[in-house]
Amino acid sequence: MNGTKLSPEMKKQRVLIVDDSEMNREMLADILEDEYEIVQAENGVQAVSVLKEDHVGIALVMLDMVMPEMDGLGVLEVMNRNRWIESIPVIMISVENSSDYIERAYDLGVTDYIKRPFDAVAVKRRVMNTMMLYANQKKLLALVTEQIYEKEKSTDLMVNILSHCVEFRNGESGLHVMHVRTITQTLLTRYNEKHPECGLSKADISMISLASALHDIGKISIPEEILNKPGKLTNEEFAIMKTHSAVGASMLENFPYGNDEPLIKAAYQICRWHHERYDGRGYPDGLKGDEIPLSAQVVSVADVYDALTSERVYKKAFSHEKAMEMILGGECGAFNPEVLECLKESAGTLRKELENSSVTAGVSRKDVMNMTQEMLRYNDVNISDQTLSTLESERVKHQFLTSVSREIQFDYISEPPMLTLSEQSAQRLELQENIIDPKNNESVLDTTTKESLEEISGLLRATTPEQPVAEYECDIRIDGLVNRYKIICRSMWTEDGRYAGAVGKVLDVHDTHLQSIDFKYMTTHDPLTGLLNVYSAQKLVEEMLVKNPDTEYAMAVIALEYFKFSGSGRLNHSFRDGILKFTAKKLASSLDNGDISARIDSNSFLVFFSCGTSGDGDLTDKLDRILGEITFRYDDFSVCAYMGAASCLEAGRNYEAMYNCAAKALKLLNSDENGKYLVYRHDGRRLEFK
Repeated sequence: MNGTKLSPEMKKQRVLIVDDSEMNREMLADILEDEYEIVQAENGVQAVSVLKEDHVGIALVMLDMVMPEMDGLGVLEVMNRNRWIESIPVIMISVENSSDYIERAYDLGVTDYIKRPFDAVAVKRRVMNTMMLYANQKKLLALVTEQIYEKEKSTDLMVNILSHCVEFRNGESGLHVMHVRTITQTLLTRYNEKHPECGLSKADISMISLASALHDIGKISIPEEILNKPGKLTNEEFAIMKTHSAVGASMLENFPYGNDEPLIKAAYQICRWHHERYDGRGYPDGLKGDEIPLSAQVVSVADVYDALTSERVYKKAFSHEKAMEMILGGECGAFNPEVLECLKESAGTLRKELENSSVTAGVSRKDVMNMTQEMLRYNDVNISDQTLSTLESERVKHQFLTSVSREIQFDYISEPPMLTLSEQSAQRLELQENIIDPKNNESVLDTTTKESLEEISGLLRATTPEQPVAEYECDIRIDGLVNRYKIICRSMWTEDGRYAGAVGKVLDVHDTHLQSIDFKYMTTHDPLTGLLNVYSAQKLVEEMLVKNPDTEYAMAVIALEYFKFSGSGRLNHSFRDGILKFTAKKLASSLDNGDISARIDSNSFLVFFSCGTSGDGDLTDKLDRILGEITFRYDDFSVCAYMGAASCLEAGRNYEAMYNCAAKALKLLNSDENGKYLVYRHDGRRLEFK
């Protein structure tokens, strides 16, 4: 095994080439070493060793199938077992052409298949395409992950706010729901380690832990004088208190949305049965043993532990040691012995976790208390108050969701023209929150162009109530940087059908925009020289011939005759590539704006240009200039260039006709070593220019 070690600032993506033939490895390394850091392995065992050491750093594997010690299929099986195949693309390189063999390789995750002998251009392109495919997959995965995270974060926050409503009325610290959630997650994780047959996934544990925050939601129905009574409850008061478990379950059962969601189902079980006891002496249903769902069993232990170790209106907090003694001694009722064992084993972890618990994620306790007080203030509101309260609630919710989404959001009314931004959006755009006549506001015009604003306005006015959505991409300065964004708007209409304005948001599409540009460039240009490929050149030539019918054009086909000197020993692959790149650069510098240059194949090029109105004079001047530029010495090596040319006047205004005539002229010239270029003539006469 060997590889090129680069300094951090020169770091390239690493490609692992696995082949028992040193010659094959070196050929591939020679093709790819300019763009990638190459690591080599001579068999499957060495390849697996490299991947174990640095599977994160390997961007691509080029894998031979037939090798000693461990073949390519063996490597693929190891990559599948370790799930490396999910993040590392594999290109199979082999002379093996058995359909069963190839199908097996694809089944094991191979992305592409390159058959020997290797074509340099094809290898580079297919490696690049494979890299881009996996890069796009990773970006898509990151995008989906971020969207799921934001959704889960919002759900989590809403559950915690709702559960804190209960805690606030209950006069508790506000940390109880967070503590119960933390303890539940810790106990379930430990229980799952000890009893893997229970089949709890990490997602299950997270969902049950979140649902535990709703365990006492039924207490919202309990009078405050009972909830916050400092002394012992009477039998009648305790009977009322006990109803909270059934009431909470009923609230969830009758919830109009998402009854089939796992979160609601878990919350129902916890609400109803977290006061059941393992010996059947709990409430409300007197369930016994494993009749009680595991989620409720664990939450019951978590609830009791935190109640003991926290201060209440009716008692001081007990120490951890005293609480454990009371729970294990049966003073708080009977619990599942296996859950209690998990509690004992997790004691040290729990104490650290509970010390780090916070009230909410992203919302302060003061905000939660204010929202709770507002909700509880209106026990007997009239319709007008309720409407105002609902509107205010929607405003607060919108403001909050806007702040956590990081999206630019706005409202626009047309008469009088006014743009309203959310607080965070205004800060990111460095604008005021309310802007009159935004299309003529200097600060707005510093953010984007007047043309873009006019375009957006036109699109909005072209919408209808039936099709109210308009989308537009443009450059916008946000957070001090100009990037590509998509503006999505929904127009608003009055009852009598007049356009009234719009609401909208701004999405970051800069990376997608760049990828689109890169992809378009890759499909239209030669990857080595950066010139147009022949198919794109043909399309442009045909467009120019139609668009400018009065312009005289000429086409030249150019051949580099340096390969016959390869006996010098210096024309290796990299050296030839260097000559081609330099030729392309010189060729481009010899042309004028509007001229076209393209690479046809390994050592030939095409140019298309206007040849003016003075006939052969303008044409030969241009050919002389081109030939002068591409006749040069490269590292003391002489490059010989030959050209065949044809004009529209002689060949006709057709790409293929011009190309064929120029190619004929080149073919005639190649038989005459004294010529440098030849212009095609109708009547068969040859005009040579040196």
